[in-house]
Amino acid sequence: MQTANQLRNHQVINVLHEKPAFEISGWLGLVICLGLGFVGYLSLLRLTVSAGAGEGFLSLLLMGLAAVATSGFVIVQPQEARVIQFFGHYVGTVRTSGLRWTIPLTTKQGISLRLRNLESPRLKVNEADGNPIEIAAIIVWRVVDTALATFNVEFLEKFVEKQTESAIRALAMRYPYDRHKDIGGASAEISLHESIDEINEQLRKQVSEGLVTAGIEILEARISHLAYAPEIAAAMLQRQQAQAIIAARQKIVDGAVGMVDMALKQLLSQGIVELDEERKAAMVSNLLVVLCSERPSQPVLNTGSIY
Repeated sequence: MQTANQLRNHQVINVLHEKPAFEISGWLGLVICLGLGFVGYLSLLRLTVSAGAGEGFLSLLLMGLAAVATSGFVIVQPQEARVIQFFGHYVGTVRTSGLRWTIPLTTKQGISLRLRNLESPRLKVNEADGNPIEIAAIIVWRVVDTALATFNVEFLEKFVEKQTESAIRALAMRYPYDRHKDIGGASAEISLHESIDEINEQLRKQVSEGLVTAGIEILEARISHLAYAPEIAAAMLQRQQAQAIIAARQKIVDGAVGMVDMALKQLLSQGIVELDEERKAAMVSNLLVVLCSERPSQPVLNTGSIY
């Protein structure tokens, strides 16, 4: 009894990959067909003069070959290929554009090699932190192996769409929407919202892995829509505003402490005034209140002693 790995290996061996089909210029093929037909016609004319059975068979054979040979003509558009099958057997692919002549009595299925865009629908996914988000992407793809694209998948565009949606969901579940930043420092963590280039590259690689069995190359992948789900959007907006306020306050405090330190050092170095520890503490307190306050300060004159 075959194991699962043996079955998979057998399937890989039987996968058809693209190969070039026999082809020549269609104009040369036209000359060949006309030549066969002309020789057959001359033989038929000679048959009317001398009733020879051999010449009659030869004329019919040549004219029959000329008629069969006309089925080998195919017109290939630019950025298009034709997959050639001879009674269900894959014999190759014609990529050269123009009028071509290939094996007669074959089916010639056209497949586009042009760039194609796929815009996924907006998917609702839980990101790495468990928050529901809406995400969508645009994929630029093209067929590079016509045999795989024809024989390995049933509906090519539907297959690309489903594989893209699966890759987008997996990517969104792997990373958080925003970076986790601690007060006092920034995080190097990859996030969906801020690490645009890294996320797009990860998406391109993941979609490419899912479509390699279909002979498809992903040239570009980028996130086209990213937002919190409507039911938590308001709460997340408040959270972002709170984080922004905290970061701004931190900058204000850092700047105020630096200014106070600079003021004390200049007073000490220039000998303008001598302050004991209590007066230094009072000065630091007053300066921090003035510098960190949201409202303009109102001066208060002290006419007495602080003791």
